[in-house]
Amino acid sequence: MNWSRVVTDPGPQIDTPTAPPPRGARSRRQRELVGGLLRCYPVSFLVLAPYALLILPMAVLNDNPQTGFIVLLVGLALLGSAGVETVGLFFGRPDPQWRQGMRQATARYPRIYPVARLVTLTSIAADLLGAYLGRGSIVAQISGELPDTPMVALTKLFSGWGALGFALLVASQLSGRLPRAKLYGWLAALVVTQAVVATLTALTAPLIAFVFFAVAAGAVCGVFRLRYLLLGTVVMIMLWPAIFEYRNEIRQDQGIEVSDAVTAVDRIRLDRQLTLVAGIEVPVDLGQPGLVDHLRYGLVPRIIDPDRPALSTGQQINQFLGGGPTSASNFLLLGNIWFFDGPVGVLAVHAFWAGFVALLLRWRARPGPARLSLFCLVCSDVLLWSGTYPESTIAFLQHVVSAMTVFFLLWLTRNAPARREEQVPLPVGAAR
Repeated sequence: MNWSRVVTDPGPQIDTPTAPPPRGARSRRQRELVGGLLRCYPVSFLVLAPYALLILPMAVLNDNPQTGFIVLLVGLALLGSAGVETVGLFFGRPDPQWRQGMRQATARYPRIYPVARLVTLTSIAADLLGAYLGRGSIVAQISGELPDTPMVALTKLFSGWGALGFALLVASQLSGRLPRAKLYGWLAALVVTQAVVATLTALTAPLIAFVFFAVAAGAVCGVFRLRYLLLGTVVMIMLWPAIFEYRNEIRQDQGIEVSDAVTAVDRIRLDRQLTLVAGIEVPVDLGQPGLVDHLRYGLVPRIIDPDRPALSTGQQINQFLGGGPTSASNFLLLGNIWFFDGPVGVLAVHAFWAGFVALLLRWRARPGPARLSLFCLVCSDVLLWSGTYPESTIAFLQHVVSAMTVFFLLWLTRNAPARREEQVPLPVGAAR
């Protein structure tokens, strides 16, 4: 018998079910999907997040009669931003391998973490010193007398370095040069600094604005999960009554009269602050900064042009509403744009910044530290929901000018690009 031809019957075949992927792998894929979606629509996310989490729910719960107007404003902003971001997807998408791409984009910057540390420490020192000297305090706002000592003018040169340090710390973490735990420690130091500044100036808005900026921009950059934004909002709402009471006590200690008629709940009704503009015929001309003013105030440091008057669009709006020149009001970012530029302005402004951000995040697939820094400055200045337009645009220009020294330092400390013969060869048929 030829045993080589004997075939053993294996019996009936039983299909073995495929094991589901591990929970960690599913969670990682979900984070990558959410992160990719946020980087495809970053401006739309920054516009929608505060309204979806706080402003619109407050309007609905309190039966605000102008809820439809709020929806209209958000819809116009999203029409401008999401339209441009969707069209931009046909020309290029963010790198799907975000962390790996960021490692490659920052590979030429071995000193990025020391630079980030220097910028962050400088920002902390400048903010604390400026607040101690009275820069940005409620007393200076009411009296109209801004501190103009040379030291105060010097601290103003670093006013945007908090967001700049945040961006470079995030880039350091994405590049693998900064552990996540140390990143959180540095970010906690920045938040604590803003809390101390709030205590010295008796103004809490900058603290809340920085926390929102850090969590929202961190979610887009992939260092925070989206749930942290919801958690942060809930925590801030719970802590707000105590913060509000403490802020009022500080103001009273400084001799400032505090109205008992305004409660913590009244102050957090941002939907009412926004809808104050609903019955006004727009656009309104209050002599707000024009193109020449943007260039003068945005590109020329005050230390070079000390005689120019201070800009206060908030005080102009407050007087328009019947108040005095010692207080400031605004309608939040969307309301201010509606007030000064009308509905077309709301759409056009967000379309422009959506295109600008798309270039920053998608040009050549992955942003380096400079482009990531510019993106964070856009988030912290011109797209911040509580920003005072058009001064927020001037602040962005000022912060870009201030950041040039940091960009130059990064350029000086970068490595030379690898020569072609030193590059890792690619598989046959692959394109560089």
